[in-house]
Amino acid sequence: MDFSFTDEQRSIAETFDAFCEKELSDAYVRWMDANVDFPPDELWQKLASLGLFGVTVPVEYGGLGLGLTTNMLAYEQICKRSMSVALAVGATIGFGARFLAELGSQEQKQAYLPALAEGRVRTAMALTEPAGGTDVLGSVSTVARDAGDHWVINGSKMFITGAHAADLVFTVCRTEQDAPRSKSLSTIIVPRPSAGMTMQAVEKISCHHCDSVEISYCDVTVPKENLIGSRGEAYGEIMTVLNPERVGVGMLGVGVIAAIYERCMRYVQERQAFGGPIARFQTLQHYLADMRVNLENSRNLTYKAAWLCETGRPYHVEATMAKLVAAEGARHAGTYGTEIFGGYGICDEYPVSMFARDAYQIQFSPISNEMSRNMLMQFQGLPKSWA
Repeated sequence: MDFSFTDEQRSIAETFDAFCEKELSDAYVRWMDANVDFPPDELWQKLASLGLFGVTVPVEYGGLGLGLTTNMLAYEQICKRSMSVALAVGATIGFGARFLAELGSQEQKQAYLPALAEGRVRTAMALTEPAGGTDVLGSVSTVARDAGDHWVINGSKMFITGAHAADLVFTVCRTEQDAPRSKSLSTIIVPRPSAGMTMQAVEKISCHHCDSVEISYCDVTVPKENLIGSRGEAYGEIMTVLNPERVGVGMLGVGVIAAIYERCMRYVQERQAFGGPIARFQTLQHYLADMRVNLENSRNLTYKAAWLCETGRPYHVEATMAKLVAAEGARHAGTYGTEIFGGYGICDEYPVSMFARDAYQIQFSPISNEMSRNMLMQFQGLPKSWA
């Protein structure tokens, strides 16, 4: 059993680590969190120049054609500095690149993948609705009506990451009114802007420099060829996106744990109290030990799930585990990291407060921790425990 990375993978990780150390400093990330709702274009283009958006795009469409493991190695370096930036780029490399590469027609691939790989096309996925997210079959009420040579879309979506900055919004709609629910959904590419599509930011405590938005569709008309994948088959097809998303969210959690752990380790050795460094206190050592264990477990699960995915093995169980362990580890790190910093732990001057806030966003996204546990046991053969 070999847990090592290739020389090429290590080189990519080192390149992105050096880039992020320079371009995603604590001061700049703090500025973004206070002033912007999406990473600035200048930063986006710098990431594009490193090849980030083309890592998993097939070579024939201008990408590097590498696997999910290598993608996660680059992504991890961003996650350790800013979950908002990671979410913003993840919506393109995780949703757009995968939707197009796995489900797109030749025309769609040729039209969008080269531009995406160069950072010139941004994407979002609109699945969750005000009535719910995990209950896809029960909650999706956005309708796309077949109007001959085009679709007419009406409905609303909720908590859609980065849609306000996206060029393409992959929108899951109900297209088959008389079919079983599992055969009633289709995915349609909606360009932004489109007449009748409006967006409003959701005010939240987390990830301030990557907004989540509510989208309203009022008689939005798009060409029939904007259907991606097969009509009525989106419920099964979107798993090609949702399972890798869980791997990516696992890495978001890894990033939060690592960021807080590293800062806490430095702080306990610098902070003096009661005649010496607070690193000597057993309680704080226990907090840090738990963080370190959570970091190792979540990182191993996330990379295992990525490796299983890219080698064509089943990985839905490991992806769900990675999301669960990393999300709960991130929340633990946020809770106890702020305690280690004391009053400074809730001050915006110290990055630990931002990471603690951001950790809450992945407790329910893209699937709640409770539903993760339900599904894991269903995967093991126990009766379905919800519905």
